[in-house]
Amino acid sequence: MVVKNFNFAWIIQMKKTMQTIDNFTFKDKKALIRVDFNVPLDSNNQITDTNRIDATIPTITKILNDGGAVILMSHLGRPKGGPEEKYSLRHVIPYLSQKLNRPVKFADDCIGKSATDLSASLKPGEVLLLENLRFYKEEEKGDREFARKLSLLGDMYVNDAFGTAHRAHASTAIIAEFFPKTKMFGYVMANEIINIDKCLKDGKHPITAILGGAKVSTKIEIINHLMDKVDNLIIGGGMMFTFIKAQGGEIGASMVEDDYIEMAKSIMERAKAKGVNLYLPPDAVLADAFSNDANKKTSSAFEIQVPWMGLDIGPSACAKFDHVIEQSGTILWNGPMGVFEMNNYEAGTKFIALALARVTEKGTFTLVGGGDSVAAINKYGLADKVSYVSTGGGAMLEYIEGKELPGIKAITG
Repeated sequence: MVVKNFNFAWIIQMKKTMQTIDNFTFKDKKALIRVDFNVPLDSNNQITDTNRIDATIPTITKILNDGGAVILMSHLGRPKGGPEEKYSLRHVIPYLSQKLNRPVKFADDCIGKSATDLSASLKPGEVLLLENLRFYKEEEKGDREFARKLSLLGDMYVNDAFGTAHRAHASTAIIAEFFPKTKMFGYVMANEIINIDKCLKDGKHPITAILGGAKVSTKIEIINHLMDKVDNLIIGGGMMFTFIKAQGGEIGASMVEDDYIEMAKSIMERAKAKGVNLYLPPDAVLADAFSNDANKKTSSAFEIQVPWMGLDIGPSACAKFDHVIEQSGTILWNGPMGVFEMNNYEAGTKFIALALARVTEKGTFTLVGGGDSVAAINKYGLADKVSYVSTGGGAMLEYIEGKELPGIKAITG
């Protein structure tokens, strides 16, 4: 993750107040690290997106350079009822070995004799990867005895798996209690917390949140939490039509959540009362079917007739939003502006991505998070052109909602 236009003195101060690997030396110690290696694999068990592994390399390298040994534990996929070859973490070893420039040992279990023997014989500078934690149902259940058995493998515990920080699992929320004085965040966890807090708690005003995606219902808590923090709220994607209908607009066959019409009205009223500028797209790119090959036209987003449906924001919306983005000091982007997976309806999302890259270069702090937004910023090759791209997914969203994440509380509590 690239960090641009950031107050590095602020980073240093934040890291001093949280327990991170920078506060420890690992010489002759075995660090048990919870990583997030839940990476996508193709039919040949080849990794198709290495970002999550790449993000953990600085943490692993720091510990190895200190003269420590590393024991890595993670989950992969959603196995049901025990071990499945397609979910074995052995598939990540070739790439991980290449990135670390050293062999990676593998235990075909995460507890038991295999894991115990290999961890006991581990020497400084060596790396051991444990088999998939989710081969045991005790992991997701947050089983204390399972966590205790895992804890016996290492001298120190490092949580570097922000993507699972919102789950009260054995390896993230429970295991830390067995390391009362030697539990800490790795760089991924620390940087996620620092960057999100920078955006929401210490951001330069005006602060703008750009929210998209399909449904209002999935963003209600985020909107409510952001309402006290932002100056501008831009709404696009499929969720915009619930707000447009709430204003009396005609939305044709566009996606809408009728059960949330009243909620949308209350959000708009609350924004007005709090002095938050809420922006909706004035126009939209329409299709007469949900297909990249459908007939296409642009019209007012408030005057759409059946069978037409809005699948992207229009050029006037882009111009309107661009003015807001240009004036912002801090920007959070979560959710695409349209069906960017279809080339005919990606213009709005691509425009936002390019606009964020442009203002980042000028000094605006920009944070991108959420699966689809991250996919979009990567699709356009702009991940290194914004201030920070979160790896967190659901964890990031819950953190933005103001929820206390079990994986964070386990270290800070």
